[in-house]
Amino acid sequence: MTHLELGLDTFGDITTDDTGARLSPAQVIRNTVTEGILAEETGADFIGLGEHHRPDFAISSPEPIMSAILAQTSRIRVGTSVTVLSSDDPIRLFQRFATMNAFGQGRAEVTLGRGSFTESFPLFGFALDDYEALFEEKFEQFVKLIRDEKVSFESRFRPNLKNATVHPRPEMPIRTWRGVGGSPDSIISAAAHDLPLLIAIIGGSPARFAPLVDLYRRAHAQMGTTPKEVGVHSPGFVAETDEIARETYFEGYQKMHAAIGASRGWPPLRREDYLREIEHGSLYVGSPETVASKIASTVATLGLGRFQLKYSSGPQKASAILRNVELYGTQVIPRVREILADMPA
Repeated sequence: MTHLELGLDTFGDITTDDTGARLSPAQVIRNTVTEGILAEETGADFIGLGEHHRPDFAISSPEPIMSAILAQTSRIRVGTSVTVLSSDDPIRLFQRFATMNAFGQGRAEVTLGRGSFTESFPLFGFALDDYEALFEEKFEQFVKLIRDEKVSFESRFRPNLKNATVHPRPEMPIRTWRGVGGSPDSIISAAAHDLPLLIAIIGGSPARFAPLVDLYRRAHAQMGTTPKEVGVHSPGFVAETDEIARETYFEGYQKMHAAIGASRGWPPLRREDYLREIEHGSLYVGSPETVASKIASTVATLGLGRFQLKYSSGPQKASAILRNVELYGTQVIPRVREILADMPA
């Protein structure tokens, strides 16, 4: 197996203090920086910050928070999970990451995706009717920017660019992932553009994504190129025991499910469905041993080069979130590596 990166990510869910009072978005952002520093101290390889424009998440602009984490760490890679490229500007995005990588010495990375929410479209003046076209055009433009010093492109959504050099030039290539939710077209696009692939698996058995991972590798084989890393992002929570983890996580996760599901027609989350998802699906909730065993199984099944645990979901207590990060780094990560090392080759 290639080197395995074990990381964390968060959307900056609005959390609570120990009395249950909601924290301000500003405090959640400060806590996110603390969590990123702790993630490095306890052994995580990566921390990702998601971009959202909703009242239940504090992170709408990941890069300043990434910069704060990069400035106070020396090893951990820090990235987005994901950047909603459709409503961003590829040139400005390139400049921001080239700048962060100057003082982060190459540790800032970006994951490009469509995102699972659409609030950014009206906020920044984009039409939802252009949802697909915006992403595809901007994705092509960004790939050119990270590959070529001089770039030209014709554009539907901005003035054309001809033989331009965008500054500052990065010292090393900006590590860029294609984030996908499971569309075969997106999988093939990631392979065609020779980018590592990050799959968001938020429900159902991870094994059902094996055909998509195989598709990515077959597409590379047909093009005569070498597949890049495949990663998975899934939600989870670690506590001292399975029972504590399940009880601590459920209330906040249920509230998040209800808040998002209200606009998507989801039924209320029942406890039996929650427990079934932990046992057989893509919720990594439990003791360090339980979570490590489940992560190791997913890594082995899909042949992953990275696994990212989304460590906050809904209005949970900030102290429990911090303990979750600590246990993941100090106990889950080394145990995953032990389990994988003991598996037959």
